[in-house]
Amino acid sequence: MTDLPHRAVTRSAKLASLPLGFAGRTAIGLGRRLGGASAEIVTREIQQRTADQIFKVLGELKGGAMKLGQALSIFEAALPPEFTEPYRATLTRLQDAAPPLPAASVHRVLAEQLGDDWRDNFVEFDDHPTAAASIGQVHRAVWHDGRTVAVKIQYPGAGKALLSDFNQLARLGKLFSVILPGLDIKPLLNELKERVAEELDYLNEAEAQHAFAQEFMGDPDFVVPDVIAANEQILVTEWMDGTPLSKIITDGSQEDRDRAGLQLVRFLFCSPARVGLLHADPHPGNFRVLEDGRLGVLDFGAVNRLPEGYPPMFGKLTRIFNQGDMESVVRGLRDEGFIREHIEVDVDALRSFLAPYVEPTQVEEFTFTREWLRHQAVAVADLRPTNVVRQLNLPPSYVLIHRVHAAGVGVLCQLGATARFRDEAIRWVPGFADDPGEPEDTALAAS
Repeated sequence: MTDLPHRAVTRSAKLASLPLGFAGRTAIGLGRRLGGASAEIVTREIQQRTADQIFKVLGELKGGAMKLGQALSIFEAALPPEFTEPYRATLTRLQDAAPPLPAASVHRVLAEQLGDDWRDNFVEFDDHPTAAASIGQVHRAVWHDGRTVAVKIQYPGAGKALLSDFNQLARLGKLFSVILPGLDIKPLLNELKERVAEELDYLNEAEAQHAFAQEFMGDPDFVVPDVIAANEQILVTEWMDGTPLSKIITDGSQEDRDRAGLQLVRFLFCSPARVGLLHADPHPGNFRVLEDGRLGVLDFGAVNRLPEGYPPMFGKLTRIFNQGDMESVVRGLRDEGFIREHIEVDVDALRSFLAPYVEPTQVEEFTFTREWLRHQAVAVADLRPTNVVRQLNLPPSYVLIHRVHAAGVGVLCQLGATARFRDEAIRWVPGFADDPGEPEDTALAAS
C-alpha cells in the first residue's frame, strides 16, 4: 500500500470484496454441511472469517471505514458468549493498529505541511508508526529541544475518502448483521458521517487537547499530553508511555480494571464541569494506564463543547427516573425535545429502554459485566415492536452525550469493573443529587 486509497473506484472495489467473500464462505459452508460437518461449527467458522475479513479491509482503507470498525469494536461486549473469543482478538487489534503508510508517503506529507526542511524540527524521527487512528497515524520522534513527542499525521486523501466510505458502507447492512445481528448500522453511519468531518482539522483538535492538558496538569487521576505544534494536518504533542486500556481489559487484575473503570467514568463526568468539553470518542485505544496508576487520555479530535457543563436536565431526569416517576420523566423528555408533541410513547417500553443507562446510578456500588450488557441488549431488541426507539427524537445538543454514554458502558463492560459510580454522578452531574428545594423529591431509591 502506498497512500490512503482515495479514488472512489479503488475503495469501492475493496468494500465490494466483503459481500463477495461472504457469499463464497457461505457456499463453502453449505458444501461442508452436505459433507457432514455440524451446523454450529460451520456457522462459527463463517462468522469468524467474516469478522476477520471485515476488519482487515476496514483497517486497510482507514478513513471513515476504519472509524466504523473502531465504533463496532465497542459493541464487542454485547456479542453472544459463544462468539466472544474469536472476535475479541480481531476487534482489539483494530483499535490499536492498522497497515501503516510507507516512509516515503509520510515524508511527503511532512514536507507538504512543514516544508522541505521539516527534519530541522526533529532530532530523531521514527519512520515506523506506533499507532494508527481513523484518519491518521502517530510516529514517535524527538523534538528539536530534546523532548520526546508524538507526531500525528493525517493520511493523504483522508477527507475525500470519507464520503465515499459512508455511502458504500450504507449498502452493507446485511453483511454487518452477520457479526452483530441486533445492530442497526444506518443510524450509526449517519452519526459518524456528521461528526467525522470535525476531526479533519487538527487545529481544532489541538485547541481541545491543550485545554484538557492545562486543566489536568498535576491532577492525581489523569494525564493529558500537551500540544507542542499543530497545523491542519500535523499535530505534535508530548509523548506519553503507559499500558493500553485494551491490555488492562485482557490481562489486568480485578483491582486494575476496577480502578480504570472508575477513572474512566470520573474523567467523562468531570470534564464538562472542569474544561467545558466532553471527550467524545471513549474507545480503549484512546486510554493508557501509567505506572503511577493515573489514566492517560489521547485523541481529542471528537469533543462536545459544553461550556456550562452537563445540561442540568440530564441529571434531574435520571434522578426522577430512579424515583419511579415516569410521568415526570416523559414530561421532561418532551420539554427537552426527546419526545415531539404529536408522539405518544409506551411508558413501559421507554422505561426498559432507558434502564441500562440509569441502572448503575441506582445503587451504591455497581458491577458492569458482558452478561449484563447482553441482557440489556436483548431487552431493547425485544421492545422493537413498540417502536420506542424510533419514536424518540435526539436533540442536537445531546447527540454526542448519548454516543459517549453508550460507548462508555461498552468499555466498562469489557473491563468488568466494580466501583461506586453513583458517587461520580452525585459529584459531577448537575441535578442528579437530591434537591432539598424541591419538596416532592424523596430519597434516591435503589431497585
